[in-house]
Amino acid sequence: MKKILWILILACNFAWGQMPDISNVWLNNSKPYIGTIGNRGQELKLKVNISEQNQKNDQEYFISGYSLVDDHYTNYEGKITITKYKDSKNKGVVFGEYELAEEAKGKHSGIFKGRFVYTFKWNKKTEKVEAQYIELIGDWKSYDGKLDFKTRLKNQ
Repeated sequence: MKKILWILILACNFAWGQMPDISNVWLNNSKPYIGTIGNRGQELKLKVNISEQNQKNDQEYFISGYSLVDDHYTNYEGKITITKYKDSKNKGVVFGEYELAEEAKGKHSGIFKGRFVYTFKWNKKTEKVEAQYIELIGDWKSYDGKLDFKTRLKNQ
């Protein structure tokens, strides 16, 4: 019963343009997103420390944290925007875009930009969200325009 109610609320909120606050999702249980950057597949970690729903546009979330590649640690701020939601019997999928601007700290600072997919399953017995999977696929481009790399990140 709770599942049906939750799905109805979520579906109605999307239909009427009111998104429930899922800002905790982007925090990833205080774990960094892990992935790769560039052709050589260098390890990239992206940690979200703050996530807040935009009060004027509930499809948008302001986030901040830090990125880490090798020994290059850089703070960033940006936004995640939900563009689409699909729901089936016991699986939900949220699609969207992200743009994260790092602090300008030389040639190894830039902007992450791309798309994300957030997939989750609903457990009928426990009436909880399980098996959350978030993947961010995009690009990182340095502020001076000399470096441009593909990025791929996922939650742990």
